Amino acid sequence: MLALLPLCRKVMTWMIALAVLAACAPSSTTRGPLINPNEAVPVALLVPKTAPNFAIPAQSLENAALMAAADLGSTEVSLRVYDTIGTPDGAAEAARLAIQDGAKIILGPIHAENARAVGPVAAASGINVLTFSNDPTAAGENVFILGSTFQTAADRLVEYALSQGKSGIYIVHADNRAERVGADAIEQAAFKAGANVLGVQSFPYTRQGVLAAIPGIASSFLASGADTIFVTSDSDGALPWLADLLREYGIDRNTAQLVVLRRPDLRSGSLSLKGLQGAWFATPTPVLEQQFSRRYGEAYGSRPHLIASLAYDGIAAIGALAAQGKSNALQTGALTQSAGFAGVNGPFRLLRNGTNERGLAVAQVENNQVIVIDPAPTSFGSADS
Repeated sequence: MLALLPLCRKVMTWMIALAVLAACAPSSTTRGPLINPNEAVPVALLVPKTAPNFAIPAQSLENAALMAAADLGSTEVSLRVYDTIGTPDGAAEAARLAIQDGAKIILGPIHAENARAVGPVAAASGINVLTFSNDPTAAGENVFILGSTFQTAADRLVEYALSQGKSGIYIVHADNRAERVGADAIEQAAFKAGANVLGVQSFPYTRQGVLAAIPGIASSFLASGADTIFVTSDSDGALPWLADLLREYGIDRNTAQLVVLRRPDLRSGSLSLKGLQGAWFATPTPVLEQQFSRRYGEAYGSRPHLIASLAYDGIAAIGALAAQGKSNALQTGALTQSAGFAGVNGPFRLLRNGTNERGLAVAQVENNQVIVIDPAPTSFGSADS
């Protein structure tokens, strides 16, 4: 479980994301520009406005950023939006234009390959980047990822499993890059927490591949002595087949605790799968997600895209740091302060290796609904690196 510390200050407005959870840990890390605390902070938002199939997430990110800026109160940011065209070259050019226009920090882009293109351009001018990606390979130096990582979810779920007396882990993943990263995150979480990984089974990332692999997965799991089976697939991949068909081979809630690394509640109908009843997964606090979605809908007349809250969190964090009235508010030491920020979906902090940690709840699927069985922390303890 994440250690909880009291807030360094209280927040009097609705927008709890304005609060820095702590300014308690100074850092000698000085990468990043100085700002004038008496002027609006110039922020560049890089989104793929004209990229095919990305108009909706791009607009949703922009809307959320504007909503956060409006919620800052007396602290001001000067937000300018730049089109990345959805390509690395376009993202790098957008970053160059933003820096020429005086940006002191870059928010975006979405994809890891684009963030990797933006990083060196921004670094040459001493600018930090908060990308919406959740890919750890994009993180490092002056690039920080805002998206929730597999590692954060894996750490939370493994720790919770141990707290419930379940220490024998078996991992099932498709043989593609994303799910291999997920499987590695579970193994790392188990190593850190002291759990035992008793088996790892992969399968080809095809319908035929998973269907052919299920009998062998079930047999191997039952022979391993594991009490918990972690699945890295999502509802758009192999999860529906795994959840339902493993039951036919003796793996059900009586013989194993199913743990899903990726949220199963994001696709309509997934929660009604019989094989998912009783499954655990990590999630932001549902009431906070609903609150953000409601406010966004009232402002823009539509539901926010799934990643819109990341833009809100980015602007809120920048505003919270600027509100402290310090010229080094956007330097790495401030961005990576140990107790982080109270985000719109819960607490988060940026780590010095460019990744992040988010405070997540553990939920269970029960009677086709999401039931929180272990609430998310409200703040963080000491920093990781």
